[in-house]
This record gives sequence, C-alpha cells and structure tokens, in this order.
Amino acid sequence: SLQAKCFQQAVLVLFLPICVLQARKKLLKFSKSTIHNWGLFAIEAIAADEMVIEYVGEVVRQAVADERERRYEAAGIGSSYLFRVDHDYIIDATRNGNMARFINHCCDPNCYAKVISVGTQKKIVIYSKRDIAMGEEITYDYKFPIEEEKIPCLCGAPNCRGTLN
Repeated sequence: SLQAKCFQQAVLVLFLPICVLQARKKLLKFSKSTIHNWGLFAIEAIAADEMVIEYVGEVVRQAVADERERRYEAAGIGSSYLFRVDHDYIIDATRNGNMARFINHCCDPNCYAKVISVGTQKKIVIYSKRDIAMGEEITYDYKFPIEEEKIPCLCGAPNCRGTLN
C-alpha cells in the first residue's frame, strides 16, 4: 500500500545516517596500553581524515552528569567516560558505551573528536588526523579545562604537556 511504502521510506531516512556511521567505522580492538591501562588499537591501516569510530553512550544533561561523576568517584570508577557534546549535554559511556571509551589521551594524537549532527541528534565522532598504521594505538587530545588539581599525562609524546588539564 502507499501508506506502507511511505512509512518504509520514512524509517529508511530516519535510520540511514546511523547505518552509514556504523558502516564507516574502522576495525579496532581494545588491548593493554602503554599509556594507561586499556587502549583502542587499529587492526587495519587507517588513512588520514577517515572516520574511526563514534563515541557511544547515554546522552544526559549537565546536572545528571555531575551527580553521576560524584557517584563514580565515590565508587572508585572516576569520570573518565563522560564526554561533553555541547553546553547542555554529555555522553556517559561508563555503563552503556562502546570501545571508543578506551581511547587514551595523547598530547600528539593521531585522531580528533568532532561533534556532528545526524538529523536532530548530535554525535561525537573520532576522525584520523593522519595515517594510522595497523597495530597503532588510537589517541586524541582530551582538551580538559585547566584546573588547579592537575591530572598527570602519561602519553610519552615528545611534546607532552605533562598534564591532561
């Protein structure tokens, strides 16, 4: 029927961008990292300016993220899987995230994070800054705000700033 066809087309238009994001992600694995605990590694060569992976998690408002951060710190989890999308929203990948949460910080990263719009939703996507070799760890600069209490950086890059913030 015409109504069924219109519904199928509407569903396709709604979900196609999400499928495109899934189809474009690269082959990756998480493994032990020399930077910090676990890391994300390329299991295929990745060219510069390619989409590497989407940072997936639960989208929450600032007040919810603040409360979760307090609970995570009290439980010894920390807040390392909270990623700001914009002024109002944060993606919390702590409990419902994907492998992107294992990407470590580096002061000389091979990737960068970019907020893109897919329909009415904002997504965080990690893109390669340069060619990445098979087996190389995926990194980006966390760009944490400057705070009095410093978080030491362990990236080992020649131009390491010494702290994440």
